[in-house]
Amino acid sequence: MFADFVPCISIVSVLLVIFGFLAFLRYMNYRETLALAEKGVTRPERLEAKNSTGFLRWGVIVTALGLALSIGLYFIGFGTGDNYPLHLGPWMLGGFVPLFLGLGLILLHFLIQKD
Repeated sequence: MFADFVPCISIVSVLLVIFGFLAFLRYMNYRETLALAEKGVTRPERLEAKNSTGFLRWGVIVTALGLALSIGLYFIGFGTGDNYPLHLGPWMLGGFVPLFLGLGLILLHFLIQKD
């Protein structure tokens, strides 16, 4: 009985640590903005806000990750028999979701790019 709760508690604790750290970073960013506002100083603009190279960079990274996962997960279909067409089953979502998310980021880069 207890062995069933160990993976659940482990997963929840890892997620709590990750999201807790992200919340802490956001809070520290908020406190920094308040401290700058009290001194009458504005936050300097980030360079990536002016151009869309961040979208392209992250799009290429996420697309490459999705493509690698898709290629790696494709071979699972050969062990399932002829149940799925082209050996593409639901396990391929693990690769297709980041692949198309990355392609969307690359498309977004080219759509908002100023000539």
